[in-house]
Amino acid sequence: MNILVTGGAGFIGSHTCVTLLNAGYNVIIADNLCNSKKDTIDKIKVITNKDVIFYQVDINQEKEVDEIFNNHIIDGVIHFAGFKAVGESVKKPLDYYYNNVLSTISIIKLCEKYGVDRFVFSSSATVYGNNAVPFKEDMELLSTTNPYGETKVISERILKDTSTANQNFSVAILRYFNPVGAHESGLIGESPNGVPNNLMPYITQVAKRNLQVLKVFGNDYSTSDGTGVRDYIHVLDLAEGHVAAFENLKKGVHIYNLGTGKGTSVLELVEAFERVNNIKIPLEIVDRRPGDIDSCYADTSKVKSELGWNAKRDISSMCRDSWRFETNNE
Repeated sequence: MNILVTGGAGFIGSHTCVTLLNAGYNVIIADNLCNSKKDTIDKIKVITNKDVIFYQVDINQEKEVDEIFNNHIIDGVIHFAGFKAVGESVKKPLDYYYNNVLSTISIIKLCEKYGVDRFVFSSSATVYGNNAVPFKEDMELLSTTNPYGETKVISERILKDTSTANQNFSVAILRYFNPVGAHESGLIGESPNGVPNNLMPYITQVAKRNLQVLKVFGNDYSTSDGTGVRDYIHVLDLAEGHVAAFENLKKGVHIYNLGTGKGTSVLELVEAFERVNNIKIPLEIVDRRPGDIDSCYADTSKVKSELGWNAKRDISSMCRDSWRFETNNE
């Protein structure tokens, strides 16, 4: 089967491509490289010893993406492509609405045009907003706390409406939590362009002394140590969750949380990184970041029962693999 992976050169996308290739699928990657690097494609080939087809294209450019569908028989789509920083979305809401929502519309239109009816969507736990933890898939999405989360809610709604209109359309919406870690080879991992927006690559940049100090956004949250609590999940567990979702696609829309079901605070993650890698991370408490919430972790009972999937790797593995990737990529 030929799987089109949009945003496949990115952090989560690249690990999912590796997992798909190892599972016997053919992979076609479409990525504009705005927050990823082209050499990731070569590294995917080295890890798997398999070839991938790569198109450097913006998913919003429908005519260009149409060529991909015209050139290949596409059996399914996994749609990652999109901007993903909560804080940045508060500062640049129009960029996020334009890019994230339009790209989803564009790729769905092409799926309809070419009769592609298997679709996995990269959503986010941010859709739950200020709901009480643990987050469950059947919760009402009353209000997100940032534009990034709202773009995911809108995209989910578009997919639901499309499935209602086209009853052959099979969709898995994966609401995942906080991906960290890297492939055990150390070849691929999280390597954002510019200053990182996510915690783990910021920690590794401080550990590497490329950045002087880790900025912790707020220590007055209603948590055990005052810092934000998140459900950190190893990126390879997340990638395996995407393959499980694709292989179990059924008609209609099916929503799953991908997380560990356990919350870890910012300070707990920093302490784990220091312990596992024997490195001290200097940190500074600064003001809260707009759009952040106190706690965010998953109820994972549905994905375990319906897909037989659960996260296997622990916080120590996440910290160890993240640092291995950072030190291997000078």
